Amino acid sequence: MGPKECEEAVNSNRPVNLDLSKFSFPLPAITSIIHRVTGLALFVGVAFVLWAFEMSLSGEEGFNVIKDIMQGFLAKLILWGILSALLYHLVAGVKHLLMDAGIGETLEGGKLGAKITLVVSIVLILLAGVWIW
Repeated sequence: MGPKECEEAVNSNRPVNLDLSKFSFPLPAITSIIHRVTGLALFVGVAFVLWAFEMSLSGEEGFNVIKDIMQGFLAKLILWGILSALLYHLVAGVKHLLMDAGIGETLEGGKLGAKITLVVSIVLILLAGVWIW
């Protein structure tokens, strides 16, 4: 078998299109992916928060503009989204810090930590939603 035949044999076993919907990710992997996504959401959300903060500190008129904007549904939804990302990212970050300290590094510990992360985050996110609305 020559080099060309070897290359064709290797390439024929590879998938042409990788369909991620056919994969089954374990819960710790899902929580890790969400942690990364919420980090990105926080990075983007900081622009909105900094703009609102700068506008509110520009004077009484700017403060009143932000106050009026924050009464709207879309602004409350954006704020809730940013707070949700922050809360999840915080809880998952604490889980990672505990794992760095040697707590929950086993397979069972990782699964339990992922479940606790989700439950605590959901409770905090719901409480933040009640506070905002």
